[in-house]
Amino acid sequence: MVTLNISNARDKLYQLAASRIKYSDVINISTKDGNVIMISEEDYNSLIESLYLAGIKNVYEDIEEAVNTPTSDLNKGDPWK
Repeated sequence: MVTLNISNARDKLYQLAASRIKYSDVINISTKDGNVIMISEEDYNSLIESLYLAGIKNVYEDIEEAVNTPTSDLNKGDPWK
């Protein structure tokens, strides 16, 4: 993570935005009143989706179970096969 003060970030805003989109890195922009984080829209949407999924009971256990299920077991009990 790179940290810049607000003045430097303002001077380099276009380059910072392009870099966030291309490389998905994070920028910490510091001000006298606090800090802000700059991330790409894609990373933001991914974070929001992860937070949503984290709020669903047992979702990660279900995903882990699905990942660890052998492909040969995927069609068992399927009435269409």
